[in-house]
Amino acid sequence: QVRLVESGGGLVQAGDSLRLSCAASGVSFSTYAMGWFRQAPGKEREFVAAITWSGGVTYYTDSTKGRFTISRDNAKNTVYLQMDKLKPEDTAVYYCASTSMGGTATREYDYWGQGTQVTVSS
Repeated sequence: QVRLVESGGGLVQAGDSLRLSCAASGVSFSTYAMGWFRQAPGKEREFVAAITWSGGVTYYTDSTKGRFTISRDNAKNTVYLQMDKLKPEDTAVYYCASTSMGGTATREYDYWGQGTQVTVSS
């Protein structure tokens, strides 16, 4: 059974940093591309960042480009999201997900974690 578990969320002030982690089990982690999504109250879940199975290529939404960095450690079955210069509008539940297809749409992702809350105060 595939399991993705996020951690690292919390309450921070604007301008601070957080590092999210997502530990995978029950999946051939190194063969899947991984992504991070977020969902704010009353809004649809949106793409944040993705990384190919090798870690060689990364993708970001425009609002996070230059502030967020996605990375992975296939030896630890873990994907990370380093978030710097956080803004109040980054407040959301953050989810990691795996995909055998790749892409930025939620429908392209097969498995999802339970999410971790990130709250950025102004």
